[in-house]
Amino acid sequence: MVTAMAVSCPPHLSLGFAPRVRTKIHCRRRRHRHALRASRHESGTRTLFLSCPPPCGRRVINHRSASHAEEIPAPVPASTEDESSFSVLTAITSLHNDIVVVDTPASRFLLLDSTLNIHSMLNKEQLLTGSYWDDFASLPAIVPEGPIAILGLGGGTAAHIMLKLWPNLHLEGWEIDEILIDMAREYFGLSELEKCTSAGGSLSVHIGDAFSESVRVPGGFAGIIVDLFSVGKILPQLKEVTTWLDIERKLMPQGRIMVNCGGAHAEVSGSGDGTANMNGSWIQNSTIKALCQAFPGKLSWKRIAEKDSDNYLALTGPLPDLDAWSAAVPHQLSMNVKDWRTCKLAS
Repeated sequence: MVTAMAVSCPPHLSLGFAPRVRTKIHCRRRRHRHALRASRHESGTRTLFLSCPPPCGRRVINHRSASHAEEIPAPVPASTEDESSFSVLTAITSLHNDIVVVDTPASRFLLLDSTLNIHSMLNKEQLLTGSYWDDFASLPAIVPEGPIAILGLGGGTAAHIMLKLWPNLHLEGWEIDEILIDMAREYFGLSELEKCTSAGGSLSVHIGDAFSESVRVPGGFAGIIVDLFSVGKILPQLKEVTTWLDIERKLMPQGRIMVNCGGAHAEVSGSGDGTANMNGSWIQNSTIKALCQAFPGKLSWKRIAEKDSDNYLALTGPLPDLDAWSAAVPHQLSMNVKDWRTCKLAS
């Protein structure tokens, strides 16, 4: 994931923020002091390890989910130096995930998996996140009119931004974890996105496997957003060419796929003309390799705009006219579309 928020409780939760500057942030909740300790992952993103108190009481999300849920053990207090407030609203284990919701004065975060990377966030005073979810919101400007699928809905960050900026959109979101969706409705306002906007847009939530044959609509999707991770890693199916060809068949003509490809443990060197050759030396990201093979000459990539991040996005179809794309998106996103470049396999 782009941003890894690691909370250092048993089990360790991981929140990733801009690396390079090692900082300690400390928090107080209910007269306890707790530390956020910065460290670096192999991917190069910064992780904040947060030792935190347990949420108020032991709880499960709802009765129908209770058979598949168990409470995460209470985090252990730690000592600190400076202070900044946060609270853990809930921590629970579902059939698919360890799930923790962390609230701060500025934002709310959804942490998942044993790694507890940040999978969703909701800012309280501003819409955009400064991360890849903002880039997903630029997709409607370069696809035909029609429904857009989000595979890996999580807490609904991308859907939230997209419906605010494009209130007439019809979004179809797939998420495998029903308890996660319950928490997203309770803590991240997902239920509000399921209501019709004044312009007629809305989000429809589907619980199920994103690779299922049921992931389709009559006439095809105008766009498909893919953000599928498990235990901090991109799903292995996304490293297979056949997976991408199957997903492409769910698009309408001229439709596109935009993908969060995760960290790219590699050096990238552009040729200066917006084109980079894939010769095995400039990138080691298996998802981008599979995408390049599935869509030869029709794949673009970009490094997300976050400082010190090594996450990559990919976009199928011909490289759009970047000036026209920038002019077509809401002004808040105009800078997000500048850095796309064509990915070509070496001949």
